[in-house]
Order: sequence, then C-alpha cells, then structure tokens
Amino acid sequence: MALLANHIAVVTGAGSGIGRAIAAGYAREGARVVLLDVNADTVAEAAQEIRKAGGKAESFALDVTKRDDCFALARQVADKVGQVSILVNNAGITRRNAFTADTETVAKDWNDIISLNLNGVFNVTQAFLAPLRVAKGRIVNIGSIQSFVHLRTPSSAAYTTSKHGVLGFTKALAAELGKEGVRVNAIGPGFIETNINANVRATNPALVQAFVDHTPLARTGKPEDIVGPAIFLASDLSAYVTGTIVMVDGGYRTV
Repeated sequence: MALLANHIAVVTGAGSGIGRAIAAGYAREGARVVLLDVNADTVAEAAQEIRKAGGKAESFALDVTKRDDCFALARQVADKVGQVSILVNNAGITRRNAFTADTETVAKDWNDIISLNLNGVFNVTQAFLAPLRVAKGRIVNIGSIQSFVHLRTPSSAAYTTSKHGVLGFTKALAAELGKEGVRVNAIGPGFIETNINANVRATNPALVQAFVDHTPLARTGKPEDIVGPAIFLASDLSAYVTGTIVMVDGGYRTV
C-alpha cells in the first residue's frame, strides 16, 4: 500500500525546487496534494504534471506573508478538497548581502526574509492547525544547515536567523501538540540545486566548490534528495518521531 494513501497534503512553495519535488513524491505515495505558491502559473503547471502522471493534485496561489489570505485559503481547501492531514512549510527565500552592507539593503533583507521564512511558516501552520489537530496530522518544516551554523561563505544574517527560528518553532510546536497526536519535524537541506541559488551556481563556481569540498559525499544535492526524508516524516514510518530535524546535507555538518 502507498505510504501516504488517504492523506491530503499541503505543500507551500510547491511551484519549483524542493517543494515541487516533495509534492510529486507525496502524490506518487498516494496522497492528494494541494500545491501552494505565490506564482500561480508555475504552481498550476506543477499540479498538472502530477495529474498527468496519474496523481491527485490541486493548486492555489498564496503569498504566505499575508495572514488573512492564509486563513481564507485554508477554508477554501477544506471546502473544495477536504481535511488536511499533512503540512509542509517549504516556501522561502535567501539573499547574500553581508550585514555590513548598505543599511537600507540589510533592513529590507531582514524584513523580507523573516516575513516569508519565519512568519510565513507561522501563518500557514495556524491557518491549517484545526484540521491537522483533528486528523492527528504531521507537519514538516524546511529548515537548513543554517538552522545550526552561519556559513563561512557570504550569507545573509537574516536567513540564518530565520532558519534557527524554524527549528525552534518546530521543537516548540512538537512539545505542545504531541499529546494530541500531531507530529512536528523539520528537514535540514544542505546545498540543494534549486532556482533559489541558480545565479550563484552560474556566476560563482568557487562558492559552490567550497560547499562541495566541505561535504563528505562530495556533491551538491538535488531536490529529489529531500523527497525520501519528507515522505518518511509524513508517513507512519516515523510514528514515534517528533521535534527533530533530519539533516539532508551530504554530511556537511559532520566535518
């Protein structure tokens, strides 16, 4: 039997990269997937790909920074799709400006990144909390290696702060919701080849090589590398796992 049969899974940032790969993987395991993304065209295309492959998928445009929109969308999903039992908080951005850069640039980075990467996780989780509690559901938050460390390569302090926050939120929610049967975990990707870092990969091969040289598996990751851990955390295979983060970083944090 498929590992996620009879589940309805919501995935944010599902129009591309890690979110798109997770949504497709969940559909292959029998879940009915609700794909959310700020880009309506891209997320509709991702849902159509899943349907063409024989899966069940719907798509909706959503800006996770808009709290009222998150709650309205949750009601829409409940009416049109059904009771959500899995939530993946994946939507996020990063920027590579140093904290010592122009103060207005740094302030904009801070506000934009925290609003999306951290407040967005809060908004969407609150919006879907009621059905998740009824279903004794599963929440999977996408953290980062920067949930633990600030990389030696140039990187926004705001991004590191946001991903530390995601891990803290994961632990706090797991402790609070565990008695209700809701499991909350995170995934910590390393350097995964997505559109979020496409420009860096194209223009700064030395930076990419620095990641690879520090990674025991000696390669960058692909979005598909996140799918297996995401299925594990959403399925009954992880029935006694909550409040933790599964690192998918090629061993980066071991050296």
